[in-house]
Amino acid sequence: MQLKGLVRFFTILLILYSIYELSFTWVVRSHENKMQSKAKSFVAQNYANADETLKDSVYKARLKRLLDSTKDVTVHYSFTGPVSYQKAKEEELNLGLDLQGGINVTMEVELSGLLRSMANNTKDPNFLKALENANVRKANSSADYITLFVEEYKKLNPNGRLASLFATGNQDRIKVTDSDDKVIAAIRQEANDAFDRTFRVLRTRIDQFGVAQPNINPDRDRGVITVELPGVQDEERVRKYLQSSANLQFWEVYKIEELQNSFVAADQAYNAIVTGSKNTPATTTPADTTKAATTTPADTSKTGKLSEEMKKDTGKKAADTTLSGKRSLMQEFFKPGLTVAIKDTDALRSYLNMEEIRSAFPSDAKFAFGIPARDAAGKQEKVVPFYVLKTNGSEKPPMEGEVVTSSRPTFDQFGKPSVSMTTNSVGSRQWEQITRRSYEQKRPIAIVLDDIVYSAPIAHNGPITGGNTEISGNFTPEESTDLANILKAGKLPAPAKIVQEQVVGPTLGENAIHGGMLAFGISFLVIFILMLVYYNTSGWIANIALILNLLFTIGVLTGLGATLTAPGIAGLVLTIGMAVDTNVIIYERIKEELSKGKGYIPAVNEGYKRSLPPVLDAHVTTLLTAIILFSFGLGPVKGFATTQIIGILLSLFCGILVSRWVTAWFTNKNHHLEYFTPLSKRIFKHASFKFIEYRKVAYVISFIVLALGIGAIFNGFDEGVEFKGGRSYVVAFDKDVTKDVEKIREDLTKSFGEAPVIKTIGANNHLDITTSYQIENTSPETGTMVLNKLKEGLHNYIPANKSFEKFDKENVIGRTTVLPTISDDLKSGAKWATFWSVLIIAIYIFIRFRDWRYSLGTIIALLHDVLVTLAVFSFLKNVVPFPLELDQHFIAAILTVIGFSMNDTVIVFDRIREYSHQMLGAPKEVVINKAINETLSRTIMTSLTVFLTILILFLVGGEVTKGFAFAMLIGVVTGTYSSIFVAAPILVDLGGKRALAASNGSTGNEKPATKTKPAIAKH
Repeated sequence: MQLKGLVRFFTILLILYSIYELSFTWVVRSHENKMQSKAKSFVAQNYANADETLKDSVYKARLKRLLDSTKDVTVHYSFTGPVSYQKAKEEELNLGLDLQGGINVTMEVELSGLLRSMANNTKDPNFLKALENANVRKANSSADYITLFVEEYKKLNPNGRLASLFATGNQDRIKVTDSDDKVIAAIRQEANDAFDRTFRVLRTRIDQFGVAQPNINPDRDRGVITVELPGVQDEERVRKYLQSSANLQFWEVYKIEELQNSFVAADQAYNAIVTGSKNTPATTTPADTTKAATTTPADTSKTGKLSEEMKKDTGKKAADTTLSGKRSLMQEFFKPGLTVAIKDTDALRSYLNMEEIRSAFPSDAKFAFGIPARDAAGKQEKVVPFYVLKTNGSEKPPMEGEVVTSSRPTFDQFGKPSVSMTTNSVGSRQWEQITRRSYEQKRPIAIVLDDIVYSAPIAHNGPITGGNTEISGNFTPEESTDLANILKAGKLPAPAKIVQEQVVGPTLGENAIHGGMLAFGISFLVIFILMLVYYNTSGWIANIALILNLLFTIGVLTGLGATLTAPGIAGLVLTIGMAVDTNVIIYERIKEELSKGKGYIPAVNEGYKRSLPPVLDAHVTTLLTAIILFSFGLGPVKGFATTQIIGILLSLFCGILVSRWVTAWFTNKNHHLEYFTPLSKRIFKHASFKFIEYRKVAYVISFIVLALGIGAIFNGFDEGVEFKGGRSYVVAFDKDVTKDVEKIREDLTKSFGEAPVIKTIGANNHLDITTSYQIENTSPETGTMVLNKLKEGLHNYIPANKSFEKFDKENVIGRTTVLPTISDDLKSGAKWATFWSVLIIAIYIFIRFRDWRYSLGTIIALLHDVLVTLAVFSFLKNVVPFPLELDQHFIAAILTVIGFSMNDTVIVFDRIREYSHQMLGAPKEVVINKAINETLSRTIMTSLTVFLTILILFLVGGEVTKGFAFAMLIGVVTGTYSSIFVAAPILVDLGGKRALAASNGSTGNEKPATKTKPAIAKH
């Protein structure tokens, strides 16, 4: 092996890299466990007699405070120096919502408002009707909204010119004489800009949830933004906050000299609180869990103990006092320039909200934080400016974002970056008044979006009239661009609405982790033992490759910042089964060479050499389906595809290069590995089954499968909520309700006015209830209304005195909402994913084998596998005791089945190609029979390892992956069958008497190097 030095280097490097990446997860868990213990200790000492709701609220708030205050504490060391908790948290292995609970939403950016705005809110009836028609078509079309609008407008007004609609409100970009194509290009550019602005606003809002690892994925082409918020459970707050209109405001700011007496009084009040000289009552009710994070310091009258806890837990030093020995609010929290460390903003806000401290400031004062500045190197600083806004007793600001008509980054007269802003006539008058006061009083004007101050300029040159303003300062070009976008976002004509929503409770997450890890552990143990039982000492090489493959896969996932989901764990379990496939192919070939009487070293060399083409072909076909799945999938399914892609690539490295290097190492030490055991010597020895002779029987079976597959379409399927739209709730009861499902359905039908779909899921006290009630209603309060209807329908099974809040928190442990718009997109994506998988694999097979018969045989075999799986899911949907639904997980299973089936088929095809060279002149039936028989041991072993791992996943992996695992079980069996009885035999009846071509371009007329008879002596 010429590259063993390089292989050894990369193997050691990958081991160190993976261990290093996983070390972040370990130190983060260790640190968080310590903080959890401190939070529990705090609750136990100060709230021993409180009710559970208050304890839980205080615990969460206290834990958040402790984690926030220790963001900069060193918990690890890297090659570049100390690593803080915050940095380690960013580098740890991300867990998906289905593993830790939280909320996932898919938001669609609406462009109808943008078009109205660009058309200057025209009342043109054709324009308005075109918008209406485009909105209707969007629900069932994969085309983008602008294309749909243009098509509808042209239908209504074939001779109408788009420039006549859009030129008036966009004179700087569109002229009356512009062609429709030019206008459409301008609209698309503005739509892209609007999407980016909406994304920026959402990203800033998401930061306010305090989630350590939010996952935000914009997809501009589809006009959607997917947001994952691990650990967040307050869906109403998320829904309201993310869907609210952008709130751009202009406020006057108090000058620091105006607040000197206020800060002195605030210091005195703060000192009285934290030193225990004054008891402070709670400022929130026990049930106010949403505000607990910002009011913890006031949640106890035991302020002496609180002070001690602060000294120990927040990193504040007891010596942080004034010369008189008193604690100072200014010294505790504020840095030079009236800035505050980001990690202290929550704590400061909670103190400022206390009545004793709040009363020290003017009654019209409103507190706000700015955005972090950047140093000369462009690195974000760890402090933010603090502002006290002057409201003059009004909740409405002097000017709001709706009056801003345009803004853009530019340069001032000195060539420095600035921002140009234009307002309408109303805004012009308001802006003149604000800037007049700013000029006369030297008072800053805060530009505030969603309660965050982005800039606070002063009108130095007098009041600004005419509505045109240049905002200058020490901006970088990037900062001026950001501010211009913020000013544009004040109008936000393209808001985002939630079209898909999933809430996973912590209980479901814990069950998913437990089931997934149990399946992972058992699968690993079973395959580990099987390799030793079947391959003797060489099985240790396969197991070493397996261990390294798993270590590298998890390490690389962590390094790439990928998210591990329950389907991702399923991908790891599947990786266990497929990782040994490479070794199985190689070992079976080595066993063949040894059986022919070759010496140990020549047999090993020949085995690795001849196994390379089929191994590459098998992995490439599987990789292609995984890439397609990644392209079309969303959320957890994308996580599964990511895991599979990485696992496949690393399987090649470990199975071929690492295994070869370790084998060579043993050989150099004069330790020859054993490849046979008494069991493997007997199984399939001299197999000579006449598969081709039974192909007509197989054809009959295939026609029956075809009929069943077509029949399945008419029989129908249970579509998951992802595909049909609706709201799905996983409800936990206090007792077994499996016998009461029909009665529950009747009660819910009365409540909803329509029959829901109810399935048992997991334990006998869990039901999955799906309804389309009010699914078209997208108003913020709809979710609460539907949940109330659900509780009303379950009144016979829920304690009568249980409140809505408790029902929501304790009984509803998971929920999913999908609007019809996104469900149609998902169905369309699923169909295209399946189509492209089959087509691309067929093209690859044609290129690889240069014979259309191989491609056609491949397509028929793959369609056979898909139809069998569809038939099973259709006709057994009401038979098996678990849900068989068509959803994203089912599509993931179908594409994985396609890849696995091709894995099997390619191995047989490769051997047919090889024997077509060696057995020139032999009948095709003989060549194909021999190829199938010679690869039978490998086919069965691979199928067995994958089947066992999927069976274990099905039995103990949990409900999230049960449907996926069942589809895979069907697929493994039918894939093995189709490779042997469909794909290969069909080559006999295709192309008449023509010989099977080889990939190197042979015509089938070459003279054999050896006689035919020895080549088929086994027959």
